[in-house]
Amino acid sequence: MINNDVLRSIRYMLDLSDIKVVEIAKLPNPELRLSLDDLKSMLVKEGDEYRVECSDAVLAHFLDGLIIHQRGRDERMPVRAVEKRVTNNVVMKKLRVAFELKDEDMHQIFADADFPVTKPELSALFRQPGHKHYRDCGDQMLRNFLKGLTTRLRGE
Repeated sequence: MINNDVLRSIRYMLDLSDIKVVEIAKLPNPELRLSLDDLKSMLVKEGDEYRVECSDAVLAHFLDGLIIHQRGRDERMPVRAVEKRVTNNVVMKKLRVAFELKDEDMHQIFADADFPVTKPELSALFRQPGHKHYRDCGDQMLRNFLKGLTTRLRGE
């Protein structure tokens, strides 16, 4: 899925202002170079001449910041390096951590989006990429997960 769409979807899901999105993205690293104007350019619709692509680094910082925003900072944990590439699987993992979702919650979220997944399908998404049962998370699966999570959080 396109990083801009993921960012826009999570922003809508949590009803965050542009300023709050920038603040959350800077939680893991206050030195992150992300201005309000940069963010606004990332949130415009595809095809707009002012649209700027959301980099993997910005999305990774935002997702890490979302974990800190939702759960609080754990000072005992060492500072982790930001992922060089943010895949759909990484987005799912970080959202799962941020919202403290269990397997049952994940299955219910997918069911709420009319996209049921089996236990083996779900567990395959969270395995290490080299594992024989690892499975890439497709765009449709992530889109449905975001839709179901939005329904859960916004009560729509």
